[in-house]
Amino acid sequence: MPPLQNDTFLRALLRQPTEYTPIWMMRQAGRYLPEYRATRARAGHFLALCKSPELATEVTLQPLERFPLDAAILFSDILTIPDAMGLGLYFAEGEGPKFERPVRDEKAILALSKPDVGTELAYVMDAVSSIRRALQGRVPLIGFSGSPWTLACYMVEGGGSDDFRRVKTLAYDRPDLMHHLLSVTADTVTDYLNAQIAAGAQAVQIFDTWGGALGHAAYREFSLSYMQRIISGLTREAEGRHVPVIVFTKNGGQWIEDIAAIGCDAIGLDWTTDLAVAKQKVGDKVALQGNFDPVALHAQPAAIEREVARILASYGQGHGHVFNLGHGIGQTVPPEHAAALVEAVHRLSRPYHAV
Repeated sequence: MPPLQNDTFLRALLRQPTEYTPIWMMRQAGRYLPEYRATRARAGHFLALCKSPELATEVTLQPLERFPLDAAILFSDILTIPDAMGLGLYFAEGEGPKFERPVRDEKAILALSKPDVGTELAYVMDAVSSIRRALQGRVPLIGFSGSPWTLACYMVEGGGSDDFRRVKTLAYDRPDLMHHLLSVTADTVTDYLNAQIAAGAQAVQIFDTWGGALGHAAYREFSLSYMQRIISGLTREAEGRHVPVIVFTKNGGQWIEDIAAIGCDAIGLDWTTDLAVAKQKVGDKVALQGNFDPVALHAQPAAIEREVARILASYGQGHGHVFNLGHGIGQTVPPEHAAALVEAVHRLSRPYHAV
């Protein structure tokens, strides 16, 4: 593989000196880009896009052609794992992901087994390898997975949920079954991320999207402990470099000290957490990633620049900050507003990195 031309993102995750604050955007390859919509239309449906290494490569690179982003992220979906477990993933138009066979009783949960990710999810690894070749060392490639708890939410609910009634009731009524489900899923996620690293991913992120739906004690028991288990089993060196791990728990700002203790290199934060407070709490243990409110990208470029300036000032002087959104970019964001965000971060962050 060619040497990295821009490793600012990787250095920031390891709290090493950088000339500016790097930026990438969660869901940066998505429906807000007309070229993405055109490729998705060619694919026919979302899953076909995910399962085609050629098309996944094409859409992964699309935002990099528009914006000088500091990282690419694999185009895929967190629900590839439960799909590989046989739950029958499909996407209903306007309704989001659904499973034909959700797991809701003892028999279904105890029947779950760890799939062979090298076989069942080979298309993901093929996409990782293809994207690395296409990048030609421009920027690092991020691999990812959902957290065991977040995957369990979809697996038990059968799709999205407003209150997570089924999965939380299962956790309280039958913690033994929930732990079995989470254990099988955690071992699969570990294999999955290690396979992505072997295929060429240079950093990985665990999306704990629904961890914030849990209570204080339940978060530690059903989410955090399994992410720690995954991290302890990950390949941390590849191609002569450390492979950083980012943990993103949406609505998890109250647990950042606990997250910092599980072995990750960086914590992703949503917009409800103040970066200055977070930095004070974690000190030099981990880098911080975030945390622009994605809805603010609908505002005019001058307002976007003001918010960028505020967030950079909140983190303050020093390294160890990766700029990102507090969640994924929305499909109605004008691409030129995303461009204004990237430009403002690169320009306004340089004084904070002056020696």
